[in-house]
Amino acid sequence: MILEGHQLTIGYPDRVVGTGLDVKLGKGEVLALLGPNGGGKTTLLKTLLGLLVPKAGEVRLDGSVLSARSIRERARLIAYVPQTHVATFAFTVEAVVLMGRTAHGDLFSRPTTKDRAIVAGMLDRLGIAPLAQRPYTMISGGERQLVLLARALAQEPQFVVLDEPTANLDFGNQGKVMREIRALAASGLGVLFTTHDPNHALRAADRAYLLRGGERLAEGPVREILTRERLESLYGAPVQMITDATGTAFIPG
Repeated sequence: MILEGHQLTIGYPDRVVGTGLDVKLGKGEVLALLGPNGGGKTTLLKTLLGLLVPKAGEVRLDGSVLSARSIRERARLIAYVPQTHVATFAFTVEAVVLMGRTAHGDLFSRPTTKDRAIVAGMLDRLGIAPLAQRPYTMISGGERQLVLLARALAQEPQFVVLDEPTANLDFGNQGKVMREIRALAASGLGVLFTTHDPNHALRAADRAYLLRGGERLAEGPVREILTRERLESLYGAPVQMITDATGTAFIPG
């Protein structure tokens, strides 16, 4: 199964954000999408998810046009973890994660024993089981990000799309999410995530996709694509590359 965008023109009713974009994600691989703010990363993600209609081109899932599938069917196949989420009601953390199970049942039906077991497993997997009965509105931004990831995994999707998944996380939880991304790919899921940190891409991704001003600058195996010269072109700023016995890392110049 492959999630792909073909010759996409992306944007909003009043403006075009990007044109001529081809992107492909297979099961069992991780694709990191990098680029500066305003470069089109989130718009591209939302288009691949079907939340935005492409202005041209099409999004396909397993060879068929994504828009031909029902919203519920899409939710069973693709899960989305947004960068930010504003909590309105004081649902418990457990209840928020249980919302991910609505893709497999009726919106108004009571959670089954299986649903609760899957949710408990996801909370434990991400180390947030002690938060299960806490109000979602009363936990930290980083904890909320982990809850949203647990909700996405509770959907039991084939693909997971994450918009800057480490943006609100402390150093330790950033590592936890990067390890989880690799674990998801190892279990056969396709993972697409955006990041401003090329080191996260080096650690977790198989391929990198560089997007600036709505144009694709480069795409390919992560260690071939992420060079100092390309990153300087991508971000318009000097970059230093450090290589030692432990590997390669990039820092601002």
